Amino acid sequence: MKNKPSSIFFSIIVPVYNRPGEIRELLESLALQMYSNFEVIIVEDGSTQPCREVVKDFQPSLNINYISKENSGQGFSRNEGFKHAKGDYFIIFDSDCIIPDDYLQIVNVHLNNEWLDAYGGPDQAHRSFTPLQKAISYSMTSPLTTGGIRGKKKHVGSFRPRSFNMGLSREVFEQTGGFIITRMGEDIELSIRIGKAGFKTGLIPEAFVYHKRRTQLRDFFKQLHFFGRARVNINRFHRGSIKLIHWLPALFVLLFLFYITLPFWMPALFWLFTAFGLLYCSFLFLDAVRQTKNPQVASLSIITSLTQLAAYGIGFLTERFKKLFE
Repeated sequence: MKNKPSSIFFSIIVPVYNRPGEIRELLESLALQMYSNFEVIIVEDGSTQPCREVVKDFQPSLNINYISKENSGQGFSRNEGFKHAKGDYFIIFDSDCIIPDDYLQIVNVHLNNEWLDAYGGPDQAHRSFTPLQKAISYSMTSPLTTGGIRGKKKHVGSFRPRSFNMGLSREVFEQTGGFIITRMGEDIELSIRIGKAGFKTGLIPEAFVYHKRRTQLRDFFKQLHFFGRARVNINRFHRGSIKLIHWLPALFVLLFLFYITLPFWMPALFWLFTAFGLLYCSFLFLDAVRQTKNPQVASLSIITSLTQLAAYGIGFLTERFKKLFE
C-alpha cells in the first residue's frame, strides 16, 4: 500500500451465525475503542437467530453496517464483508471475541511504525471467563500443547495469521481475492497465499483479543477435531504445508492406543509410559498455575490440554485416512 495515512480507516468484518448474545458483547467492546476511525460490518450468515435488533442498539454509538445473506460459511461471509468495506485496512474478528479498548490504537501505531500487509494477534483469557474457558485458553496458547503460535511467541515456524484476530490491507484482498474456501482451514490457506504473493505478514503481540471459545468440553473437542481435519484439507491446496508439529497430536493418539495395550504384553513399559504421562501432566499443571495463578484452572488445564491433543490428533488421522481412498 502506497502513502499509508497516519490515521488508518479500519473496516472490522465479523461473520455471525446464531450468536446474537456474543455479538452484543463484541459490539460493547468496540464501542469503547480509544481509536475511533473505523466502521463495523456484521455479516449474518443465514442465521435462524438473527442479531439485527442487537445491531440496531449500537447504531447511535458505532458506524455499523448489517448485511444478511444465505448461509455459506464464515470464509465467504467475510468476503461479502470485504466487498462492502470502505476502509484502507480490513480486520476480522470471530463473534466470540471481546476487544480491549486500546486494540485499534495499538494496531494503528504499529502499522505506521512498521507496515504489515497482513497481521495476526494473540488471544488471552478475560477475567470474566469461567474456569473452563480459562483452561481452554491456556491449552490453546501453550507451547506445551503445540499452541504457542497463538500465544505470545513471535516465531513458531512460519507465522500464519488466524481469522479470530487478523488484519489485511485492501490491496491484499484485491490481489488475492480473499477466501477461496469457506471453512476447514480457510484462514491458514489465505495466509499461505498472502505470503506466496510476496506480502509482508507478522504478529502484533500487543494486539490481543479475549477469545471466549467453547464453554463445554464436548464442544471444545468437536472444534479441535475439526481443526485437525482442516490441517489436512489445507495440504490439498498447498502441498508440503503439513509440518512435524502438526503430526504431534496424531503421534499422541497413536502412542495412547499403544499404551493401553501394554498391560497385556509388556507391563514394565506400561509403567514407564505412565510415569512419563504423569510427568507431562505435572509440567502442564505447574505451568498453568504460573500463568493463571489459579489451581482450579490449572487442574482443568490438564483435561483441556489432553482433550486438545486427542481431538486434533483424531481429526488429523481421520482426514489423512480418508485422503488415502480419494
